[in-house]
Amino acid sequence: MHECVLVVDDDHEIVRAISIVLEREGYQVLRAYDGLEALELASGNQVQLMIIDIMMPKMDGLSAVLKLRERRNIPIIVLSAKSEDTDKILGLSMGADDYVTKPFNPMELAARVRSQLRRYTSLGDINAGSQKNVIVNGRLTYDTDARMLLVDGEAVRLTATETKIVDLFMRNLGRVFPAEEIYRRVWQEDAFAAENTVMVHIRRIREKIELNPKEPEYLKVVWGIGYKIEKK
Repeated sequence: MHECVLVVDDDHEIVRAISIVLEREGYQVLRAYDGLEALELASGNQVQLMIIDIMMPKMDGLSAVLKLRERRNIPIIVLSAKSEDTDKILGLSMGADDYVTKPFNPMELAARVRSQLRRYTSLGDINAGSQKNVIVNGRLTYDTDARMLLVDGEAVRLTATETKIVDLFMRNLGRVFPAEEIYRRVWQEDAFAAENTVMVHIRRIREKIELNPKEPEYLKVVWGIGYKIEKK
């Protein structure tokens, strides 16, 4: 049985375009054009993920997200023409799992759908964070005993050096580490031309954990200071 995605937008062309991309990827797609219609369709158990626009008639997307969250825990991706951080934060705080700004890259949207569904089906409602040796941060799950990083429930193949860097960041979520400090802690020697060496490893880790490595969601540079994994 194909996974079912509900696409909600008052712009029929956008719904059609997203539907074509997702159907090509093998998903079953249901279509709705306002928040009320979306809630009716999402009340059935067949819907496993919802992509919903914010600005719509009858009931806006954020109100629909709030209502749906009272009943179901499916992944929700909010779609909006607004790119301001405040809108993104509002959408995520109301229960959305991810946020895509129009105009969007169809393949990136499909990748986000895949990752959300993988995470939902593999982790379900289990609160892995309750285990002492597991750190959960958004799409990232890190087992400190096994030194294993999962992205959307799938193990990531990291080199020994990359694992040490990830271990440092995941145990200190949100903390910014200068390149010199990362080098000293990971290579355990005095930093010499540390910036380039660390930068190359950061780039490689990004390619393995980020949906879009050029616009990282997790492994970020803080200009003039260093690097961190964003706390989600």
